[in-house]
Amino acid sequence: MPPRYDVLAIDLDGTLLNSDGQVSEANRSAIARAREAGIRITLCTGRGLIEAAGAIRAVSQTQPVVVAGGSIIACPTDQRTLHRFPIDEALTARATRMLLDTGHAVLVLKDALAVGYDYLVVRGEADHPIDPVTTWWFRAMNVRVRYATHLAEDQHPEHTVRVGVCGLASRLSAIKADVARHFGDALVVQHFPAVVAPEHTRTAGRDRYDIFEIFDRRANKWTALSHLASGWGVPASRIAAIGDEINDIEMIARAGLGIAMGNAVPGVREVARRRTLANTQDGVAHAIDRILEGEW
Repeated sequence: MPPRYDVLAIDLDGTLLNSDGQVSEANRSAIARAREAGIRITLCTGRGLIEAAGAIRAVSQTQPVVVAGGSIIACPTDQRTLHRFPIDEALTARATRMLLDTGHAVLVLKDALAVGYDYLVVRGEADHPIDPVTTWWFRAMNVRVRYATHLAEDQHPEHTVRVGVCGLASRLSAIKADVARHFGDALVVQHFPAVVAPEHTRTAGRDRYDIFEIFDRRANKWTALSHLASGWGVPASRIAAIGDEINDIEMIARAGLGIAMGNAVPGVREVARRRTLANTQDGVAHAIDRILEGEW
């Protein structure tokens, strides 16, 4: 019996990737079986394309992927942007000023395939330092970075897809509320735990490092996924999606089959139709097997 779904969208951190940031052999093999059964696989991640490169290689992904939280659809084989949802330049400027006023260096994510680098880091007149998590991440992911004092130095404002900061959760919670009140529904605001090295957990103490991100109001994983699937002639009812974090909620809620990881946050569990095992237990492979066997 052919599978009930034509497209399977898989989140990376907390989903396909285990606690060591790796793709297990069980997950890798299950994805290969899904492809053999005729299911198109796409990865849907908050990471930029270069930050997702390891996972893309691990699962031999050649079809388009959704990156940067849904703001970009890219082809990983010919390194080409297929579609993007850029942030309005005036809104980017307002958001950057507001975040600089909180004492954080601002991480302006670019369409790297268009401009040749990944982040413009705006530090402001106060020369705000970059937090240790971001410093580690840039180095670990081999991210290409440019630095500026003012956003006015940005030579590619039309290619901005995300504006964000990384910092301690206790500070970012208040920032999220202020930004949400200021911009309303003009922008999408997200706030969730950052991927960190073990030493960052120790230095944060009882606090934790979080990521705070701002997108164009049209940009989320589901918007990009549905755009991609429509080009393949696949309706929403024939899409399955697996995720664990708040930036997966729209995708999980609106796909024909939304699957929550065993380690998913409550918001994802509430909207999912099914729940698989945790990312440390090959939850993606477990879900794929249920789909291929016709149970889901």
